[in-house]
Amino acid sequence: MHSLLDREKKAPGMFSCVGCFWVLLSSALVAVCSFSFISPAWIVKEHLKNKDSVSFGLLWHCSESIDRMYRCYTFGGLGRFAEIPSSSWQTSAVLCSGGCALLAVGSLLAIVTIFLPTGGCERRVCTLAGYIQMAAVFIMGSGLLVYPFGLNSSLVRSFCGNSDIYYAGDCQIGWGYMLAIVGVMLTLFLPFFAKYAPKEQLSPTPLPTLL
Repeated sequence: MHSLLDREKKAPGMFSCVGCFWVLLSSALVAVCSFSFISPAWIVKEHLKNKDSVSFGLLWHCSESIDRMYRCYTFGGLGRFAEIPSSSWQTSAVLCSGGCALLAVGSLLAIVTIFLPTGGCERRVCTLAGYIQMAAVFIMGSGLLVYPFGLNSSLVRSFCGNSDIYYAGDCQIGWGYMLAIVGVMLTLFLPFFAKYAPKEQLSPTPLPTLL
């Protein structure tokens, strides 16, 4: 009887295992999102018949000559967003950058919860962070779905042959796009961890989850 009372009187730990994992995963996914966003390898064409290899990203396009000289350029130069060769890619860039920004805000709030005392304030911050991360999932996912619509642009067709919407022609999906997909899939779990992140679990945080 006394041991049960003692356990009830113990203060909750400074950190919860779920909360720490949530913070680490959130921070890691911000890095993954940012790296994939600036990657120039969303669509790739390898060396073929003594021709240069070419790759396209959201904001960059790169070429590698036969003698291994690698050159990268922004579409139309820095600060000239309108010269991205496809309106679909422009939309995708806005959605992906917005999703990454929301993910960064959610990660920052997750870090803040580590230093908050156990109670209602901590739970409200976890709830807010979870909603923000859920919004980031849908926004980034939408950006990834929109991106392949730009494969029918004249610039892509000049390198990838008969490419079209969701068909890369002579090119193929690059590691940058695949990394972004993996990042979004892992981000799906963040709202679930946010639900159980508070150090003291009196009742589940009222967060709609996808699981």
